[in-house]
Amino acid sequence: MITKRIIPCLDVRDGRVVKGVKFQGLSDVSDPVDLAAYYSESGADELVFYDITASAEGRKLFTDVLRRAAETIFIPLTVGGGISTVADFERVLDSGADKVSVNSGAILHPEVIGDAARRYGSQCVVLSVDAARVDGTYHVFRSGGRIDTGLDALEWIRRGIGEGAGEIVLNSIDTDGVRQGFDLEMLSAVCAFANVPVIASGGAGGIQDFVTLFKEVPGVDAGLAASIFHFGEVKIRDLKEALAEAGIHVRRT
Repeated sequence: MITKRIIPCLDVRDGRVVKGVKFQGLSDVSDPVDLAAYYSESGADELVFYDITASAEGRKLFTDVLRRAAETIFIPLTVGGGISTVADFERVLDSGADKVSVNSGAILHPEVIGDAARRYGSQCVVLSVDAARVDGTYHVFRSGGRIDTGLDALEWIRRGIGEGAGEIVLNSIDTDGVRQGFDLEMLSAVCAFANVPVIASGGAGGIQDFVTLFKEVPGVDAGLAASIFHFGEVKIRDLKEALAEAGIHVRRT
């Protein structure tokens, strides 16, 4: 049986972890290095770091914070933000990341997916997709959810997998930060064709939302969340205990 993963997400801006609702109203949470260490010790399966304004501001991703965090944790670390070239992959991997997430950079430079997969292996390439409903279809947004690309999200994900992406992070802008549950409809649509791991992001409000996610969309490999973990509303060990009691296989420490 495949083990379901629980992944805290650290959105970083100006060297601090922040959190907002639908990418708006960002508030300060914590120091990213301290928070990464806490999650590593608390039973998280992986961590995701996003430099959420790197692409919009046209700059490179933070590497000083990344290096310090990578030195303190013992679980896989995925990092994204401002990634658009194979050289960016190299810089981030050399700084301690295990996987690199591409989002806006892949939309503008789709060839980076295949180039990076060929050089580092598909297991290092994570395609992160921010999607929302527009006129009855799912559209891809870029630059931290600020710009509607007009791309069909399902077609974009198919293309990304075909190019060599080894994992998909699907973040529903419609449910992001609202805490009313994951976007099961959107996730089901992706899992219906994806032959690589799919990580659900956006909407977790409590333990039951993770139980519902894995029960209703069994093709999802992991659940990612931020605020409910950051603010101590859900402890990862409590979450995993509840998932195990619900018959969902998780790694327990």
